[in-house]
Amino acid sequence: MAEQLQTRPLGGALGLEVTGVDLSRPIADEVFDEIKENFWRNPVLVFRDQDLDAHSLAALGRRFGPLQLHVLVDYRHEEVPEVSWLTNVKKDGSVDEVGYKRATSWHSDGTFEEHPPAVAILHAKEIPSRGGGTLFCNMIQAYETLPDETRERIRGLTGRHLYAAGRGGNETVPLKDYQKGTLPEVHHPVVRTHPESGRKMLYVNDIHTFGFVELDGEEGETLLNGLLDHATRDEFVYHHRWSHGDVVIWDERATMHRGAGDYAPTERRIMLRTISFGERPE
Repeated sequence: MAEQLQTRPLGGALGLEVTGVDLSRPIADEVFDEIKENFWRNPVLVFRDQDLDAHSLAALGRRFGPLQLHVLVDYRHEEVPEVSWLTNVKKDGSVDEVGYKRATSWHSDGTFEEHPPAVAILHAKEIPSRGGGTLFCNMIQAYETLPDETRERIRGLTGRHLYAAGRGGNETVPLKDYQKGTLPEVHHPVVRTHPESGRKMLYVNDIHTFGFVELDGEEGETLLNGLLDHATRDEFVYHHRWSHGDVVIWDERATMHRGAGDYAPTERRIMLRTISFGERPE
């Protein structure tokens, strides 16, 4: 029953621990409605001591909307392609010793696509003995705390997005042959309105946003850097330190995230992930 759910804040800006539900089992509509109500108020939910396989993770993701295939085919789960592996363990069982550096720049997944995802779910299957956390920042609070003149300046601006093209874009990972010609530049409003909460939020990130349609050169670069530096201030950030079995659900539209990159390169880290489409923000 819905009254079994309990919540506990984990951070000042975002991060809410939810207990009283087994995510691997079918969730009653009234319980899921309560989960979503908490989610629209706090865009990072944490569930401890869970045990989901790829099928149950996909079923959970579908409660938020249709699932998205990972842009990199090699990461897709063999049985459930809508679920992907987030891991530093190679297919031969060895550890990729540069894997800990991946996705350590602030980003929101898939903003290089015309219809970016809405909700991501990550489930910890194997974690390092120390470190390996994920940081999240609240892009609603970031927008609401901007100076009035900055909010006025960015009103109506359009961000330019491209795969691995922003200031944190990783040029050492070239496009696969099957990706070439399939990821053109796309444009999204810099200020968007969240479809469920109705609150305005910043929609730029370190990896995929590289400028503005309306501004050229140094002016656009300076503005973008200022927005990103503001959004990632400590008061807007929650640092999640993983435990085995954690499930973290976050709103891709209202947050940015990054890996902490703080664990030993030789240690294994294995996660399952699924990403859902949802209603597009305005």
